[in-house]
Parts: sequence; structure tokens; C-alpha cells
Amino acid sequence: MRALLSILLLSLLTASFTTAHDYVPGSAQATPILLKGGDLYTVSNGIKPATDLLFENGRITAIGIDLTPPEKATIIDVTGKNVYPGLIAPYTTIGLIEIGEVRATNDLQEEGQINPDVQSHVAYNPDSEIIPSVRSNGITTALIVPRGSLLCGRSFLVNLDGWTVEDAGERFDVGLHLNWPQVAVSKDWWDPRPLEEQKKAMTEQRQSLYESFDNARAYYLAKHADSTIPRDSRWEAMMPIFDRTVPVFVQAGDYRQIEQAVAFASEYGFRMILVGGADAWMLSELLVEHDIPVIVQRPQALPMREDDSYDAIYGLAGQLASAGVKIAISTAGSDGGTATGVRNLPLQAGQAVAFGLNKETALRAITLTPAELFGVDSDLGSLEINKKATIVVSEGDIMDELGNRVVLEFIEGRQVDLDNKHKELYRKYRQKHFE
Repeated sequence: MRALLSILLLSLLTASFTTAHDYVPGSAQATPILLKGGDLYTVSNGIKPATDLLFENGRITAIGIDLTPPEKATIIDVTGKNVYPGLIAPYTTIGLIEIGEVRATNDLQEEGQINPDVQSHVAYNPDSEIIPSVRSNGITTALIVPRGSLLCGRSFLVNLDGWTVEDAGERFDVGLHLNWPQVAVSKDWWDPRPLEEQKKAMTEQRQSLYESFDNARAYYLAKHADSTIPRDSRWEAMMPIFDRTVPVFVQAGDYRQIEQAVAFASEYGFRMILVGGADAWMLSELLVEHDIPVIVQRPQALPMREDDSYDAIYGLAGQLASAGVKIAISTAGSDGGTATGVRNLPLQAGQAVAFGLNKETALRAITLTPAELFGVDSDLGSLEINKKATIVVSEGDIMDELGNRVVLEFIEGRQVDLDNKHKELYRKYRQKHFE
């Protein structure tokens, strides 16, 4: 028994050491800060070259040429540098998983297929070692999404600098997440099930979804008729989708999945945001007709089918935007992706530009558009007076992986430590090999 307890204690200590970073969150802004002479990429109002930006108490208070700094203001010369709103990662698992092989650090999903009452902020770890490596690339805000089989649960939006979930949270119930059932049978080695068994499983999953939404809608109507009926946490969690106050994020790639999902959203009357959408270019008119935005996942991904063009996913964002579909860009793959890969968000946007996406639209797709989709565009996503001073200053184009270097970052006016574990290791081993 003593040996068992010792092993348990050691495993807990190991988990705690591997899931906490040493960087102290920034202090609340105490004095006005003037960023002087930078090129402001406002997103909402174009580029303002050699322009000053003033923020106080965590909010932008003035934008203009040769602003007069308030008394006791800190003046930072950013002449020749680019100033952006903080980047927003639209679909991540940051803080839910640290090391895939260490079960104690993996809180990606709950058991079972129908979990609308799961809330990702409950499992979020604000001390994750991954967070500093992500924000040092200009990413200040992220949507934290639970994974699962069908109805995965609800996401929340967090800024990447805070002691606790409560002081880092931007919005705690952004939307419900649904993985649409597969429509194509698999002949791959990793799925040995007979084809008829696969088809049966797909049919049962769709039936399960319809049954769940029927129950949820019935609960919604009953609750409005009689507020004293017994509470069911699953259907209670789905009530906002029928009020259309929060959207449903539907993960779907195949054009048949997308068609089914759009019809499903129309039948139940909820706002839909398509996630992934590898075949969405085939259905752009349908998406525009139903006002369905798309979160394009990983523009560097391989094509979905062996006879697709090599750049089928590379050019997807550009095709959709040209057709009038509102887009955001994510680094995640169809399985939710890795938390560490989120740091590549600006690179992925730059990749989409190289394959046809307008550069301004690409920047919007990782700033203002996700802010709009998540209902926080009054605070985040662009450089405007009265918005939160969540700001990134870089040398070079932030979407240019080779020429960009983030030099300053503020979240709600707090200056963020841009150090991370990768930089620590670089400094350490540079001494061994080069000094």
C-alpha cells in the first residue's frame, strides 16, 4: 500500500510540474501608454502609417498623428514597426491537454456521445506551458473547444494572460459544438468494420442527433410554458441555441455532411457556423444563402481525396471569400488539432494569402471576423477607440513566418511576457554550441 501511495504521489507531482509555466501574468495598467509612430493595421479602418495609439486603463482612448501624451504617460517609440490587434485563434484545445501520453494532463473530452452540458472552462489550465509559446507569436485570445463524438459540449473564449480562468475569461458560453456523423464508408486499415456495419453506425448517430434535438426543443418549449418543470442539465445547456443567442459550431468536411448539416440547422432554427468545410467551395451559394460562416481549418492540410488537386485546402479560404462566404482561419485539423500548433496561426493565414486569399481578408480572418463570430467584436478584433487594448507590435509582416518578430504585446493594457520554454532552451543550447 505504501508503494502504491508513493507511486500515486509521484505521478501527481510529475503532472503538476509538466503543466505549469513560470511566467507571471502582467500587472493591471497603472499609467497611460502611448505607442508612437507605428504603422497601425486597424483591420476595421485600413492601415494608418506613422500613427500614434494611446491606451489607458486597458482601453484604447486615442488614435492619431502626434498625439499629446497625458501626464505620467509611458511613451514607447514603435516607429517602423507594425501594430496589430491581438490575434484570435478560433478553434483550439489550449489548456485542455498538455502531454497526450499523460492521462492526468488530458481533459479533451467526456465519455459518451451526447454531452451538451460539458463546459470547457471547467477543465482549462491557465498555467499550461503551451500558452507562452502561443502568445509569443502574437496570439492573445483563443476559443477553447471540447472534443468528443457527436455533441461535444460548449466552448469559451479566453485571453492568454491570467492567474485564473475567471480573470482570463472573455466569454464563458460561446457556442455548442457538434461533430456531424460521417457519410462515407472507410476502407482504410484502421477501420476494420464491414461496410454495412459502418453505414448502420452512421445512421444511428444521425438518429441520435435528431432525437437529442427533438428532446431539447421540447424541453425549451415546455420550460417557456412552465418554468417549474424539473431541470435537465443537458437540455438546459441547449436552450440558448433555440433563442439564437449562441451558435452551433458544426464540424463537417464532405459536401454531403455539409448539405445535411445545413438542412438540420434550418429544421431546428439555430445559427450555424461550419468548421472545416473541405468541400465547402462546392456549396458556397448554399452557405451564402443561409448566412453560414466557415472556420477554415489548417490551410496547409493535405487534400481530402486522392484525386483532389494538391492545393484543394490551400486555396479553400480564398475561394470561399471570393464567393462571399465569411471566413475565419484556424490551425486545427478535423480531430481538433494539437494545442501546440496554434502558434502557427499567422503562418496559416499567410499560406492562404499565397494561394489566393486577399491579404486584408486574411488578417481579418484571424482578428475581427472571429471576434464577430464569438460575440466580442465590441471589445476585440480591431484597433478602435474604446476597444480593449489587446495589441501586438511586430517587426515585419505578422503573417510572414520568416520576416516577422513580435516585440511587444499587451492584453487589456497589461504588458505580456513574451518569453517561453522554446526560447529558454534556445538560449541554453546556444551556449553549448555557439558560445
